[in-house]
Amino acid sequence: MDTLILEPSLYTVKAVLIMDNDGERLYAKYYDDTYPTVKEQKAFEKNIFNKTHRTDSEIALLEGLTVVYKSNIDLYFYVIGSSHENELMLMSVLNCLFDSLSQMLRKNVEKRALLENMEGLFLAIDEIVDGGLEEQHLSKIEIFCNIINVFIINFDQFKASLLKKKKKFYNNIIF
Repeated sequence: MDTLILEPSLYTVKAVLIMDNDGERLYAKYYDDTYPTVKEQKAFEKNIFNKTHRTDSEIALLEGLTVVYKSNIDLYFYVIGSSHENELMLMSVLNCLFDSLSQMLRKNVEKRALLENMEGLFLAIDEIVDGGLEEQHLSKIEIFCNIINVFIINFDQFKASLLKKKKKFYNNIIF
């Protein structure tokens, strides 16, 4: 019996995709040359969307690749790896991405909110996946999420402080 011995690789993620509910690309990052041209990438994305947008499962094997995906309101999130890749590793990348976006967008993970905060998406994906390598240090991701939370809390406190000062100012005006 012939057994296939695969060369070990740290490159777990081949691509990260985000599409809307019409199958249009909102974000795509390919980490290798499996699909070198935009035309091939678009055809691949169309195939993925057609096979996954009506199903409730989370994993698919398409064109020799492992695809893990999640949908939310009007968005579809995909993380793609080789057919020999561990699905749990790919799913952890997907969950980390979704959780980071959920925190950044204050649980409002939808197309409009995502398009208004694309710089946060770029930052999150760069922190989670580095050139196809999944970041092994979860602490980096936790630090990133904590920075976002601190920013949100400080901004909310700043707004509350401004509203208090505004109210106090108007209460002190004598007509």
